[in-house]
Amino acid sequence: MKLHINPARQGFQWAKLGVKTFFRQPLALSGLFFMFLALMSVVSRIPLIGTVVALMLLPGITLGLMIAAREAHDGKFPMPLILFSAFRAGQEKLQAMLMLGGIYALGFLMVMGICTLVGDDQFANLYLNGGAINAEIMEDPDFQASMWTASVLFLPLSMLFWHAPALTYWHGISPIKSLFFSFFACLKNWKSLTMYGLTWVGFFLGLAIGVALLGSLVGSPSFIVVASLASTLLLVAGFFVSIYFSFADSFVADFASGDDHAA
Repeated sequence: MKLHINPARQGFQWAKLGVKTFFRQPLALSGLFFMFLALMSVVSRIPLIGTVVALMLLPGITLGLMIAAREAHDGKFPMPLILFSAFRAGQEKLQAMLMLGGIYALGFLMVMGICTLVGDDQFANLYLNGGAINAEIMEDPDFQASMWTASVLFLPLSMLFWHAPALTYWHGISPIKSLFFSFFACLKNWKSLTMYGLTWVGFFLGLAIGVALLGSLVGSPSFIVVASLASTLLLVAGFFVSIYFSFADSFVADFASGDDHAA
């Protein structure tokens, strides 16, 4: 395994490949994504421990979507059980993935705790439990302080875990080392990852504008709501698919060469 430094423009390619790959197997990949959402929702509702368990499962389930993306890119039809590949690859990988999940849950809850100390618990409650957000809440100084603190702290947490599950699963790297390598790879590829993020922001803005224009032609507010929700969920699924390509082009290996995915 060798770290590969990508040019900024490669970030656009990752996003484009995510969308392109999603439409190669739209039924399978959207079905897996909705399974992912349903699983996280059901598990998080378990009394007392649900949120922690859901957070612990998140790295492994996200890896399942990456494996599905690889299958779809290779022209295969990813089956539902692929979502749980990280937990079905033997005892050693299962333990490693659960360890990563435990570290992620701890890090996430620490971020929420710091946000509560900086502002109040309103932001953490909304983030973890859901609920309606209105103008009054958004204008609350404590809520804003918590929100901006979370935005800053989630960046290094995301960098630690962006590649870590894939490094542990495909390269057999220990959880702690995979976190280090993931953070270092994101740091070295900050230009391409920034372009990747900006491209996805552009995709979502373009989608919102397109749905709004179409809704104005149809003249139905309910159509706008339904179309916005459905199309946004599908685009989010494409985003999760694209994560695989950012990993594949950041580490040189036999199964994932940057040249294979840049076309």
